[in-house]
Amino acid sequence: MAYVVDFHQVSPVGLESSPVAEALAGLRANEARYFKNKYQHDFTVVPAAESAETLEYVRRILKHERDLELAAKPLETSRFQVENIQFAYVFYEDGLVLNVLYTVDQVGKRAVGFKLSEGMEVPQELAGKFKFARQKSKLAGTIRGSFFVVKGTY
Repeated sequence: MAYVVDFHQVSPVGLESSPVAEALAGLRANEARYFKNKYQHDFTVVPAAESAETLEYVRRILKHERDLELAAKPLETSRFQVENIQFAYVFYEDGLVLNVLYTVDQVGKRAVGFKLSEGMEVPQELAGKFKFARQKSKLAGTIRGSFFVVKGTY
């Protein structure tokens, strides 16, 4: 069942099995606030069990671009388009949030971003391969993030 994320009343609904559920919920709310403020888009998530297509899309990009396979269990996803940009999000049980930004135009930005919830360790699959910058957020505490540019066509 789809859930519109409320960034005014942060809730760990759908993320309860995560050991960092509150921080992950804050990170999800942070994303919701960004999309509402920038694009007037309501950030909606669905359980991972209902989003095999989105999970396969993200898995394929990670595998082809960087030979990455994440071990963490996906809890929720979101996939949508605003203006000429397609977004795909996966929220993982360990506290990782992965997003794919893919402009529809031939020229433009295409990248995979990783955000780590406060209190989680860097996943083994990403350790040593990416440097994580820190950013403060009122909703999510300290966010550590990294990204890589997508070169292929998906």
